[in-house]
Amino acid sequence: MRSGSLTAVPHLWLRPLPELDSAAPPLSAQERLWCATLPAARRGRYAGSRALLRRCLGALHGLPPEEVPLWSPPGEAPRLADGLGCVSLSHSRDHGLLAWSPTAIGVDLEWAERPLAADALARRFFPAEEAMRLQALSPVAQVQAVLESWVRKEAAIKWQRSALSSDLRHWCWDAQRGELRHLLQGWRPGSLCLLRQGWLCGAVGAHLDQVIWG
Repeated sequence: MRSGSLTAVPHLWLRPLPELDSAAPPLSAQERLWCATLPAARRGRYAGSRALLRRCLGALHGLPPEEVPLWSPPGEAPRLADGLGCVSLSHSRDHGLLAWSPTAIGVDLEWAERPLAADALARRFFPAEEAMRLQALSPVAQVQAVLESWVRKEAAIKWQRSALSSDLRHWCWDAQRGELRHLLQGWRPGSLCLLRQGWLCGAVGAHLDQVIWG
């Protein structure tokens, strides 16, 4: 694998998921076995997202995609062999957001025009202090703010390798301070949420001010 400045800072990629036609996707033998056990509706998305991740990581590290030491069972967070950095993956519709970093990183991807019952969602899943701030916004601004907060929080949950169902309400995004924090643990990781090509791309981790978009 390559070393030096290229692999010293986080990398993000926003890409369409590849169409998997007659050309064999660059998957490991184990990934092909996992594919064979999935329902047809999930098979294409799993194979496409892992093929895309392998291509991006292979280009970054100077390896054939099939040789990237990636372990990525269906339904689990992907990970690289020890000492080779951290990866994260999110897909929505026909696109994927992928990340590599020398330290822990999490990403989330949502369509920026996704319809949302913003007030009900915030009241149910967000901490009370954040939900109260959101109620002061106009309906249009509230939808945007809730979606941006959600993207950061999903990315934070992947960064920490916890569960959405148990941890979402403990994450609080303060847009005025630009601070994402965990109310129980006190974590304050770096985060970003950017609009690119109609997609909200969220990431949580270290050194995101230096991130390279591939």
